[in-house]
Order: sequence, then structure tokens, then C-alpha cells
Amino acid sequence: MNQNGSMIKKLYKFRFVIFLGTQLAILFGSLFFPSEFFEFTLLPLLYLVSILAGILMISKRKKLTWFFILLFVVSAGIFGSSMIYRQESQSDILMRLSIYFVFHTVVTWNIIQQVWRAKFVNRNVILGLMSGYISLGFLAFFLFMSIELTNPGAFQGILMKNGTLDIKSEAILYYAYITLLTIGYGEIVPSIPIAQKAAMLVGLMGQFYMVIITAVVVEKYIKHSEKKKD
Repeated sequence: MNQNGSMIKKLYKFRFVIFLGTQLAILFGSLFFPSEFFEFTLLPLLYLVSILAGILMISKRKKLTWFFILLFVVSAGIFGSSMIYRQESQSDILMRLSIYFVFHTVVTWNIIQQVWRAKFVNRNVILGLMSGYISLGFLAFFLFMSIELTNPGAFQGILMKNGTLDIKSEAILYYAYITLLTIGYGEIVPSIPIAQKAAMLVGLMGQFYMVIITAVVVEKYIKHSEKKKD
């Protein structure tokens, strides 16, 4: 138990690096692996690894840690059944999306708290800041996918026409980050009120994060840099 505790303490120092690494692997892993292998085998595993990284992120909060362990077990069970039967029902997909949404909501909030409360801005804080922003994009993706699954056609556009669920999920992931960044190229548009309100919410979250959280971290960094010069 002591060895496990010391190992967790050592890994905790690199929590932002580990979590950011899993996020980047989920987002850009398809660039390096065959699409079918990545979508059906590697991606679900990466999501499970991200939950483990999230458990490390909040390991100092015991109740949340056990809650995340429960989420991991449920996710692993859903993933295992889909691997055995080679198919996944819509209810299974919605359950997984719900688990990941709850997971990223809790983790994002904890990242923001840790970054906000940091007295000194170092590399870990900067990585945490980046990881928190990427987590907002995942939250947007899970929200948009849930809306699309429960309201088919909620998001329309050239990227959503005649596509399988996998193609649509890639398109919605893209749309989630484009909306968070408030770029808006127009290939996908929300076509029903709930989708439009969700897009507005994501755009506001992205702006608030950049204007408030990022600004506070930059201000701290500037102050510490000036103190070092003095």
C-alpha cells in the first residue's frame, strides 16, 4: 500500500502531462493509425486510459476517486460487451457519452480550480491550462453527440450528409472545437433550438475560459517574471 501511495504521489506531479497526452492521443491518433482499428479498438481504450488519468488528477479527493473508479468499471464493461458482440446499441452509446460527459465535467472543474489556485505559474500550470481548454471541447462533443442521437438531424450540413455514425461523430468532434474556438466555417449548423442553445453555451464557455482563466494565469506569470528580474 505504501509503495502504491508513493507511486501515485510521483505520478501526481505529472498529472497534467499525462492527462494532456491522453487527450491529444484521442484527438489526433487517427492521423497515425488505420481508421477502423483506431475507431473500434484504440479509441475506446484511450477513453478508458483518460478516465484513469482523471482518477490521478483528483486522487487527493477520496470520494471523487471512488466515483471515477466506478465510472471506469462501467465504461470498461460497456467497451468489453461491444468488443465481444461487435456492435453497440444506441442506449450503450448514450450511456458511454453520459459517463464521459460527467467525467470531463468533474475533471475540467478540478483542473480549473488547480490552475486558478496555483501560486506560481510553471510548466505544469501551463499544461493544465491547455488541458482544461481541450476538456471543454470534449464536453461540447459529448453534449452535441447526445443531442444528435436523441434528435436525429439536429446538426446539418455537408459533413453530416449520408454519413455513418462514425463519420458523423468525427464531424461533430470537429464542430465542437470549431464552435469552442468561435471560428464557425459553416460546414455544420445547429438546426433545432436545443442544438442552437448548446452551440451558444459552448461558444460562451470558450470565450469565458480565454478571457478569465487564461488571463489570470498570464497575469500571474508576468508578475512572477517581474519578481525574478528584481
